[in-house]
Amino acid sequence: MGAFIIPIHPVIAEAGEWTSTVIDDEGDVGQYSSIAIDPEGDVHISYSDQTNENLKYASNESGQWHLTVVDSEMTVGAWTSIAVDSEGNSHISYMNYTLGELKYATGAWIGWSNQTVDNSTVAGRYSSIALDEDDKVHISYYDSTNNNLKYATNFNG
Repeated sequence: MGAFIIPIHPVIAEAGEWTSTVIDDEGDVGQYSSIAIDPEGDVHISYSDQTNENLKYASNESGQWHLTVVDSEMTVGAWTSIAVDSEGNSHISYMNYTLGELKYATGAWIGWSNQTVDNSTVAGRYSSIALDEDDKVHISYYDSTNNNLKYATNFNG
């Protein structure tokens, strides 16, 4: 049996020049950022405001950047992850660092609803959020008290 040598030529896509825009410069902002693009092509970003210990959200949905505080109760906004549903609503998983809880927020720059998903001690680190085809929420995260990978969903079926 002989060996075959197959030449591999990588295909490299032509890329445009990168551009960078300052979206929020009010204090120590931008840690734990996560980005999602909605069905219309608008950008949605969740991130931490370390100066005020808040979870913040930015979107260019209206053609210009809008910034809003999603949650300001205690020290929140660590390990954010964002997804956008088929209607253009944002969904964010994040950690309440003061209590060590995994939290979830849904809404848009005009208003938010927040709830606790897991209130076990030190849950919610390194969260990742995804939506299925029915816009049901799925969150994976790390429980550092028990050293476990955890999964939470709002799908009852």
